[in-house]
Amino acid sequence: MANVEKAILIMVTTGGRNDAERLGEGLVVERLAGACTVVPMVHSFYYWEGLLKREHESLLLVKTLESRRAAVMDYLRENHGYDLPEILEVAIDDGAPRYLEWLAGQVGNRDPDVK
Repeated sequence: MANVEKAILIMVTTGGRNDAERLGEGLVVERLAGACTVVPMVHSFYYWEGLLKREHESLLLVKTLESRRAAVMDYLRENHGYDLPEILEVAIDDGAPRYLEWLAGQVGNRDPDVK
């Protein structure tokens, strides 16, 4: 894999599937992410304002590049419905070379048919 920029995965919990799909689609349309995946239901447990919360949420997996990290984070903060959204970044150290090359070609590329 020759000189392909480092890929990252950003994980975001949302209030539900519609929220996750809206955010994911927006990121792909804006070419901030090469692909997004929605896990429709996850069960989250956490304390908020002193109370134990048990929530059904959706998980958005955002596949993008390091150079787009700041723009993705800004987009998520501006468009997320939570006061304090869970936004976590995971480094991708390796993967299928052809997929990673495709991903790099999608992010920031204005021609969605480029392969």
